[in-house]
Amino acid sequence: MSVDPATFERMYREDEDPWGFGTSPYEAAKYDRTIAVLGDRRFHRALELGCSIGVLTARLAERCDELIALDTSATAVERARERVGDAADLRVATLPGGLPGGRFDLVVASEVLYYFAPEVLDGLLDDLEAALEPGGLLLAVHWRPPTRTYPLRGDEVHAILAARPGLRGIHAESHDRYRLDVLERT
Repeated sequence: MSVDPATFERMYREDEDPWGFGTSPYEAAKYDRTIAVLGDRRFHRALELGCSIGVLTARLAERCDELIALDTSATAVERARERVGDAADLRVATLPGGLPGGRFDLVVASEVLYYFAPEVLDGLLDDLEAALEPGGLLLAVHWRPPTRTYPLRGDEVHAILAARPGLRGIHAESHDRYRLDVLERT
């Protein structure tokens, strides 16, 4: 079973920053690594899944001609809009069905794919892979320690990604608390 999207709206209404994305030194260091693994490459059209309050979104927008950032929580998207302004196209969308049309040369999935049950994740990854241009990158970052609330652990998500025949791993990092992988659409 995937996590109910209404859960996220409740969380953001109760707490402006439920995971401390804007204040945590851990999150800041993780975002530094996330941006660093992209190298000097600039992206034409990018997609961020689960943008939350826009902390990573603001940094990604500096590297993209066009960035579409999605979150299932309208409250989170409004907070992201306050932070990012018009530097990104921020949208309320519930995955897997809410993906925008068109092709992307970068898809960022930071702390989001483990919320989906394996069978739902498989379909979402099919759609993401189809939306990636050949040579486009899927950057995935996920929490590794066990939780009681996510259907999958971060390492399980990254194993699923590594097994996909249409994606080739080009960078991988395992830290105590998170895993970061960059995969290229073949």
